[in-house]
Amino acid sequence: MADFLEFNGISKGYPGVQALSGVSFGVARGAVHGLMGENGAGKSTLIRLLSGDQQADQGEIRIDGKVQAYTSVRDAFDAGVIVIHQELQLVSELTVAENLWLGRFPATAGTLDRKRLLSEVGEKLRDFGIDVSPSAKIASLSIGERQMVEIAKAVMLDARVIALDEPTSSLSSKESEILFSLIARLKARGTVILYVSHRLDEIFRLCDSMTVLRDGKLAAHHPDISQITRDQVISEMVGREISNVWGYQARELGQVRLKVESLSGDRLAQPISFEVRAGEILGFFGLIGAGRSEMTRLLYGADVRRAGQVTIDGKTVPADSPPAAIRAGLVLCPEDRKHDGIVQGRSVEENISISARRLFSPLGLIRPKKEAELADRFIARLKIRTPSRQQDIVNLSGGNQQKVILGRWLAEEGVKVLVIDEPTRGIDVGAKSEIYALLYDLAATGMAIVVISSELPEVMGITDRIQVMCGGRVTREFQRADYDERTILAAAFPDATKGAA
Repeated sequence: MADFLEFNGISKGYPGVQALSGVSFGVARGAVHGLMGENGAGKSTLIRLLSGDQQADQGEIRIDGKVQAYTSVRDAFDAGVIVIHQELQLVSELTVAENLWLGRFPATAGTLDRKRLLSEVGEKLRDFGIDVSPSAKIASLSIGERQMVEIAKAVMLDARVIALDEPTSSLSSKESEILFSLIARLKARGTVILYVSHRLDEIFRLCDSMTVLRDGKLAAHHPDISQITRDQVISEMVGREISNVWGYQARELGQVRLKVESLSGDRLAQPISFEVRAGEILGFFGLIGAGRSEMTRLLYGADVRRAGQVTIDGKTVPADSPPAAIRAGLVLCPEDRKHDGIVQGRSVEENISISARRLFSPLGLIRPKKEAELADRFIARLKIRTPSRQQDIVNLSGGNQQKVILGRWLAEEGVKVLVIDEPTRGIDVGAKSEIYALLYDLAATGMAIVVISSELPEVMGITDRIQVMCGGRVTREFQRADYDERTILAAAFPDATKGAA
């Protein structure tokens, strides 16, 4: 059977970087095809070329035997290609229904037919199993709910080719199952699904075939995914064996460094108390909506506390003020890197130095040489892959963006507590190992680290202790010696809150 989607000799370069070099592979009609590779391997570039956002320097894309010469996203859309990016493309101030009908609003006698708009979208959402009101504004939805709306939009448009970039990175287990059901329906009607994910369990569950990219080149193409193993894929991705991605390192723990007493806010159902010792990595696990990120925002001062006290080495951290928290030695790497972490449109150098400029800018005058030296030091220390310190941070992979954020805080003086929310979301297995190793190194210096993650293998793999949250409260605590996947997961479901302290 001829391939329905074909990439033939695709090459694409940027200043200082050859993103793709002669990549060729095909995908059969009605197949779910996994696209794998480390961050920086060329996956995102290939997706941008498929979407019409950019054009290849060499090579061609064929759909159903026809060369696609589109020069814009609209051309690709007209050819039946829809790309759902990891960074969602929804209009926050419009409703769910308006976003789903955007560009093709139903009208009666030249007037917007709002009743039809809402009724048809409501019917479709129910059919898809998506529990979101069509009249709700996108801005009011969780990240996971927004992801489901984006996916529903693609399904409604009857696309011939759909590319999904890390589609479950913000979904709960229930939402992920809805997505998998939608994928099965799309596959049955002949749609090609290009599935980009670092979650190997999903790849092996959903995909019929797979392509692996490494350093912009084709590392492997597997027409039948049942003939390969997980270890083989990891080796093809990174070019080396990674036997233990977690690389857990035990440490000697010191005195209590961070103490949280009866912390409460509008989004928590119950006050939260915990301690973290110097050198300890404490994990918070829970499903989406459990209250983990809300707790971190209270801790950091980004949301208003109703009550409670936070102390570092016995000194009180002022409430409701991130700058005060930073001065006290508590810093946060947020869940949403794009909106809350990186400064878009600015260089790697500026993103590293932006918080520490006061340390080398007397009288408010920036000293470019000092700023450059600082950036170079952390680019080297954290192994940030970038053509130069002047590279726009949006051009870096997710793993390298995360390293830049970590570098920003390490450039601060006196950091004692690092809170990191979803440390490796959308990050490849090789970069994960590097970030985990960095966390162990920081803990070994006496830093107290709080890791928030919705990936249970991750939180079990790298932490010394786990607190499980559900419904805005802590349901159970586990010491490392007592880690058991089933028991921890059970504590994260709603019925676990019954009788919780």
